[in-house]
Amino acid sequence: MEDPVAVRVGNLAGDLGVPPDPVGVVVFAHGSGSSRHSGRNRAVAAYLRGQGLATLLLDLLTPDEERVDVRTGHLRFNIGLLAGRVADAIRWCGDRPETAKLPVGLFGASTGAAAALVAAAGVPVGAVVSRGGRPDLAHGALRRVRAPTLLIVGGRDHQVLDLNRAAAGQLTCEWALEVVDGATHLFEEPGALDRVARLAADWFGKHLESYGTRTRVAE
Repeated sequence: MEDPVAVRVGNLAGDLGVPPDPVGVVVFAHGSGSSRHSGRNRAVAAYLRGQGLATLLLDLLTPDEERVDVRTGHLRFNIGLLAGRVADAIRWCGDRPETAKLPVGLFGASTGAAAALVAAAGVPVGAVVSRGGRPDLAHGALRRVRAPTLLIVGGRDHQVLDLNRAAAGQLTCEWALEVVDGATHLFEEPGALDRVARLAADWFGKHLESYGTRTRVAE
């Protein structure tokens, strides 16, 4: 199942793509006002599948919630709500036949990065990657994250870069900060998103493999 197929994760809609012989599965947590149809995340997900990683792109809000959020904008910043749904997706991957034995990684964008980190603080995962994220919104959960965490920020996204540096100082896990030179918040510049995809694939490839090995040994 390499091409994504529609799935349901509880009340939420998702797209699951599983390449042949996957080495892990990456759950995507979208940013404020976005969805599983995000062109940027879909491009990154396609690259990850090409590198042997399954992907789950998930709408973190129901259609009714999205309609409310369009008017109010408050649900997209409810990090606790979104993190709970990311955690549910992690457990769902553990129950799904195609992904049950795969180590799980999280890829968060914008406010979705905070949701991914809060989820990782409570549910074991193998690695986390943030793209232009707001890890600062994870607050006290940052110190409880154990999964190796990669923060990717555009070099011209000055405010978010400062917030990522401050958040990184609170992490007690293995972490790295990669700055994509010349890129702004949405990584729309030529080659910027390709750089994000390569960095994410390398991070997941390295850490999910070792996490999967440790998990099998522990069993």
